[in-house]
Amino acid sequence: MTKPIQLSDHFNFRRLLRFTLPSIASMIFASIYGIVDGFFVSNYVGKIPFAGLNIIMPFIMMLGAVGNMIGLGGSALIGKTLGEGDREKANSLFSFFIYFMAGAGVVLAILGNIFLPQIAVLLRAEGEVLGYAVLYGRICLVGLIFLSLQYAFQGFLITAEKPHIGFFVTVAAGVTNMILDALFIVVFKWGLAGAALATVIGQFVGAVVPIIMFANPKNDWILKLGKAKFDGRSLLKACTNGSSEFLSNISMSVVGMLYNSQLLKYAGNDGVVAYGVIMYVNMIFIAVFFGFTVGVSPIMSFNYGAGNTTELKSLFRKCSAIIGAASLTMLLAAELLAKPLAMIFTCYDAELLDLTIHAFSIYSVSFLFCGIGIFGSALFTAMNNGLISALISFIRTVILQAAFVFILPLFWKIDGIWWSAVFAEGIAASLSIIFIIAYRKKYQYM
Repeated sequence: MTKPIQLSDHFNFRRLLRFTLPSIASMIFASIYGIVDGFFVSNYVGKIPFAGLNIIMPFIMMLGAVGNMIGLGGSALIGKTLGEGDREKANSLFSFFIYFMAGAGVVLAILGNIFLPQIAVLLRAEGEVLGYAVLYGRICLVGLIFLSLQYAFQGFLITAEKPHIGFFVTVAAGVTNMILDALFIVVFKWGLAGAALATVIGQFVGAVVPIIMFANPKNDWILKLGKAKFDGRSLLKACTNGSSEFLSNISMSVVGMLYNSQLLKYAGNDGVVAYGVIMYVNMIFIAVFFGFTVGVSPIMSFNYGAGNTTELKSLFRKCSAIIGAASLTMLLAAELLAKPLAMIFTCYDAELLDLTIHAFSIYSVSFLFCGIGIFGSALFTAMNNGLISALISFIRTVILQAAFVFILPLFWKIDGIWWSAVFAEGIAASLSIIFIIAYRKKYQYM
C-alpha cells in the first residue's frame, strides 16, 4: 500500500506531482462539467438561451468567489498554523471558516436575487436574452451556498492531506450534473431551467459530501469539523490571504462582462456566444495551472510556518520548472485543438464556427504567459502576503485586461478584443517575476 503523503514530507518531482495531481484533475473535471450546461443549452435549447446563460454567469461566479477566498486564504493560514504545531487552533479556524461561509452564502443568495433583473440589464441583456438570463440566474442563486462551500472545501481538503478525496467529490458532483443535464434538457425538455437545476443539484453533492466526511468523528484527519469560536482577526487574515483568488474570480467575471459589452458592439450575439465558448475551453486549460498552485500552496505554507527554507527553495525550483513546461504544452495544445473544440459548441452555424476558431487561435497565445501570473499570485498567498498576491491578481485580471479590451479594438476592431488577454497576461507575467525576485530574500524561496 502506498504511504500517504504528508505536508511535512520532502517533495521530489514525483511526490510533488502525485500530491498535486488530484487537485489538477479536480480543477479540470470541474471545468469540464462546468461547460456541460453550455454544451446542452447551445445544442439542444438554442443560441439565444445560450447567450442569456453567458451574460449572467459571470455574476453568479462573482458571488460564489467568496468561497474561493475563504477556502484558499484560510488554507494558507491553517497550513502555517499546522506548520507551527498548533493543531487545535487549526481545527477551530477550519470549523469557523466553514460556518462563516455557509452563512455568507445565504446572505449573498438573497441579495443576488433581489437585484438580479437590474444586474442583467446592466450587463446589456435585453429582450429574450434578458428573460433567459434572469431565469437561469434565479435558479442558480438558490444553490449559491452549495457553490460557495464547494469552492471552500477544494482548498481545505488539500490542507487536510486528502487531495484525492477532493477529486472524488468533484467527480461525484460533476457526474451528477452531467446526468441530470441530459435528463432534464434532452429527455424532460425543461430547457434552460433544467440546466440550472442540474447545476444546483451537482453543487449540493459537492458541498454536502465533504461536510459529512469532515464531521465524521471516526475519521483520523488532521482537520475536523467541530466546535469553533468567532475569530475576527483570523477571518480578516484569511480574507486578505485569499483576496487575490477572490479578485481573480471577481475580475474574471467583471472582465467577462466588459468583453460581452464590447462584443455586442462589434459582433452582436454571435460574438458573445463565441466568447462563451472560448471561456469554457479557457477554464479547462487554466485549470491545470490553478489546480497545481492550489495543490502546492498548503505545502509551501506549512514549510514557511515550520521555517524549513531548504524545502521551500526546493519546492520553488520544481514549481518553476513545472509551470514552464505546462505553459508551452498548453499553447501547443490550444493551437492544435482550436477547431475541434469550437465544433463541439458551434458546428450548427458555419459563420459562428469560423468566428470562434479564429478568435480562439488568437486568444490561446495567452496560455504561454498566464501560468506565471497564476503561480506568482498563489506563491504570495502561500507566504501569507495577501497584499502582493492581490496586487498581482488585480493588475493581471482587471487593470490590464479592462484597459486593453477597450483600447485594442480601436485599432484592430474585434481582433483587438481577442488580443487583449494576450497583452494582459504577458505584462502580468513580467510583473510577477519582478515581485518574486524582489521578495526572494524575505521569504527565502530562492
